[in-house]
Amino acid sequence: MNDIDILVIGLTVILFACVSDVARNGRFTAPMMFAGIGLLLGPMILNVVRIPMQDETVKRVAELTLVVALFTDSVRINVKRLRRFHSLPIRLLGIGLPLTMVLGTFAAWWIFPSFGLWEAAVLAVMLGPTDAALGEPVVTSEEVPALVRQGLNVESGMNDGLGLPCLFIVASLAGAGTTAGAGDWTAYILLQILGGPVIGATIATVAAWAIARPLRRGWVGEDFFRLALFALPVVAYLAADMLQANGFLAAFAAGVVVSTRSEYTRDAVEEFAGTIGQLLNSTIFFLVGALLLPQFLHHIGWQHVVFALLALTVLRMGPVAMAVIGMGLHRRTTLFLGWYGPRGMASVIYLLIVLDTFDIAAIDDIAATVALTVLASIVLHGLTAAPGSRRYGQFARKLRSSDAENAPVPVQRVPGELCAKERA
Repeated sequence: MNDIDILVIGLTVILFACVSDVARNGRFTAPMMFAGIGLLLGPMILNVVRIPMQDETVKRVAELTLVVALFTDSVRINVKRLRRFHSLPIRLLGIGLPLTMVLGTFAAWWIFPSFGLWEAAVLAVMLGPTDAALGEPVVTSEEVPALVRQGLNVESGMNDGLGLPCLFIVASLAGAGTTAGAGDWTAYILLQILGGPVIGATIATVAAWAIARPLRRGWVGEDFFRLALFALPVVAYLAADMLQANGFLAAFAAGVVVSTRSEYTRDAVEEFAGTIGQLLNSTIFFLVGALLLPQFLHHIGWQHVVFALLALTVLRMGPVAMAVIGMGLHRRTTLFLGWYGPRGMASVIYLLIVLDTFDIAAIDDIAATVALTVLASIVLHGLTAAPGSRRYGQFARKLRSSDAENAPVPVQRVPGELCAKERA
């Protein structure tokens, strides 16, 4: 990634900032703009931005984005409240996500004759996590009942962390990992899945203990407290990586530990999550347009189109409908939950991780399908999020107070709401 590439990303950030609040209330989202400008300036059209797939900067940006996302999302979710109040996201994560991956595996195995079972599973796991940023009006609109918008918000905040161990397992089975030989595959997986969380939780616990007393005595400035929290997932990631464990799971576990601390700590994480996280996410969507689409779209055939459509509809809606059985939700609510499962940042970074780490024979077909699905999701969910939320909000206003949708739940803030809070 050269100076021109960075200059273009910076100018795009400034350009979107000028219309960001207007766009949030309309049909134009940040992912649409960044992916669109990346596509316009990339090799497919103007050829101004030329970023090679093997660029080390791309790898580092992707890693840092996922580390920050996993950490901030796990901090944002109050585990105690989740167990007590959030039955909807627990169902979506515990039933809907596994079903989506299983059904997606068999669908991919059937649609792509050249796929083995584990290659089909890699594609299904990559497209399992959802991304609330692609349909931000859904999770920020006061017209949508809190149960629904917080259910989608909490789901998208945790499913990338929960899906990551599955990705490493199926990708290891589908190909040859560069970090472990075939003979010690079991030890490698155990170290990845168990070692990462243990290391991350240990580092976060020690860091919390070390800073607790200075914090009580007033020795810690607010700015550097936020910087320390930002450094924590990076330290956890690098420490785990040096020990051959999974650094991403270490960052997620560190966030879970931090989430059990004070409300002040969670607020401090929100302060940097709303800005740094947005910048990193926007960069990833720029890379979708400038890098992934030009690299893999020429592989697209009817199988990729069919699977992308299934991933955004049947393979999401069916598991969601099964997950909410017995909750008493109206059919329109179930359809709303099923449709607003955008595929975005996590799927892209999952793909970049697999491209860098594993040797999978069908990776071109997998990458083309992921790129097409994310592109379709950016456009379709971006266009429908605001008007869909308004129409569903009109339906929700007619519900009785005793209906399941109006059950009280604690509000979980999302990055888009932080800017509104600051403006007020």
